[in-house]
Amino acid sequence: MAKTHKHKKLYIKTWGCQMNVYDSNRMVDILSGLGYENVDTPDDADMIILNTCHIREKATEKVFSELGRLRPHKQAKEAKGGKMLVAVAGCVAQAEGDIIMDRAPYVDMVFGPQVYHELPEMVLKASGDERVVNTEFPTISKFDSLPKEHTIEGASAYLSVQEGCDKFCAFCVVPYTRGEEYSRSAVEIIEEARRLVDQGALEIILLGQNVNAYHGEGPDGKTWNLADIIHKISEIEGLERIRYSTSHPRDMDDDLIAVHGEIEMLQPFLHLPVQSGSDKILKAMNRKHTSDFYREIIAKLRKTRPDIAFSSDYIIGFPGETEEDFEASLQLARDVNYASCYSFKYSARPGTPAANLKEAMVPDHIASERLARFQALINEQQTAFNKSCEGKTLPVLFDRHGKKAGQLSGRSPYFQSVYVQGNERLLGNILPVKITQAFDNSLTGEIEIND
Repeated sequence: MAKTHKHKKLYIKTWGCQMNVYDSNRMVDILSGLGYENVDTPDDADMIILNTCHIREKATEKVFSELGRLRPHKQAKEAKGGKMLVAVAGCVAQAEGDIIMDRAPYVDMVFGPQVYHELPEMVLKASGDERVVNTEFPTISKFDSLPKEHTIEGASAYLSVQEGCDKFCAFCVVPYTRGEEYSRSAVEIIEEARRLVDQGALEIILLGQNVNAYHGEGPDGKTWNLADIIHKISEIEGLERIRYSTSHPRDMDDDLIAVHGEIEMLQPFLHLPVQSGSDKILKAMNRKHTSDFYREIIAKLRKTRPDIAFSSDYIIGFPGETEEDFEASLQLARDVNYASCYSFKYSARPGTPAANLKEAMVPDHIASERLARFQALINEQQTAFNKSCEGKTLPVLFDRHGKKAGQLSGRSPYFQSVYVQGNERLLGNILPVKITQAFDNSLTGEIEIND
C-alpha cells in the first residue's frame, strides 16, 4: 500500500529527552506508510512536526518562536497551490494544546506523546481542513499499535521500555504530560531489541521516564524488573553494548545494582539524577529519598562495578533554598565526583506544586550566582575525569562524522565524545582508541591497529 503513495517530505524538529528522539523516529516509521520521507530542512515540506519538551524554562515561548519562523514556509507552499501540515507534538502540546491552537491558527494538529500512533487518522482529518487536537490518555498503549519497522540512526538505537511517572516531584510536569507509569511486556521489548540488532544496532539504550521502575510482564507470566530485561537482551547475538536512562534513586534496587557487575556489556556509566544535596530541599521537592540514601547507592554501585562513572541532574535555587542548602548540594557533588553533570536554575512549571511557592522563591541574581559556582565545580570534575583517560585505550562506537574533514566521532563507554581521523568505512564499528588528549567536553585519540 505504501508503495503507491507519491513521496512527500516530512520535517521533524525534536527538543528534549531521549524519549522524544525515540518518539520522533517512531513517527517517521508511521508516516512512511503514508508516503512521507524524512528530510533535514523545512523547505517545501509537506508536513512539519515540532516534537516538544516542557522541562526547560520558557518552553512554550520557544515553540511559538519556532512556529513563527516556520509560518513563511507554509505560506510559500500554499501560495504555489500546495499544502503543508504543521503539527505540534510532545509535552508542550499535551499541556497547552488549546493555547497553541488559539494563538497559532495556522497550526493544523496538536497531539500529545501518548497518541502519535493515531497519526494516520489525524493526518487524514487535517488534510481535509479539520484542525485536530488530541491530548487524550488512551486506554490502549500506543506501543501496541506501532509498526514493526523501526528507524535507527547509526549503530546506537533507543528502545522505550517504560513511560510515564508516578513520582510527582514538586517541580516536574512529566506525570501530567506523559501520564502514569506504564511498562511494556518483556516479550515486546526483547523482540524489538532483536529487530534493532538485525538492522545493525551494536548498542541499545533502554529508555523510560523512570526506566528503573520497569515492572512488565515476563514470558513466564511473572513480573520482570529492569535487571531481568538487561540479562535477557544481553544474550542477543551481535549486541555489544547496553545502557539505560533515566533512573530514579528510589528504584535503584539490589537486582539492578548487581547486574552492573554481572553483565559486562552494560556500560560503566550511569545517569542518576538527585536534584539537590539538601534533605530539606529534597523533601520539599517530594523526592522521597535523602542525600545519604543517594550516597549509599553510589557506594554500592562502585563496589559492584569499580570502573563505573556517574552523571546527574541538579536544580539550583529551588524555592526555599538557603546558602546552607546550596552548600549541601556542592558537598554531595564533591562526594560523588561526577564524570559529567547537568545543572539548571529553577524555573516554575505551570500546574506543578512548586509553582505555588512564590513567597519562597530565591532571588534570580542569587540563584544565578549559585548556579555559576556549582557549574564551576562540575566543570572541574568533568575535565579531571576526561584527563584521567589520557593514555588509556577505550573502545569507541563510531556513529557519526566529526566536525573536520576526515574526522569520525563516537562514544566511549563513559558516553564521552571521542574524535579521531579515520576512514568513513569505520562508521558503525566499535574500535580501540588510544586517548591522546582530553578537553573539557571531549577526547581525541588514535585508532589502534592490531597487527
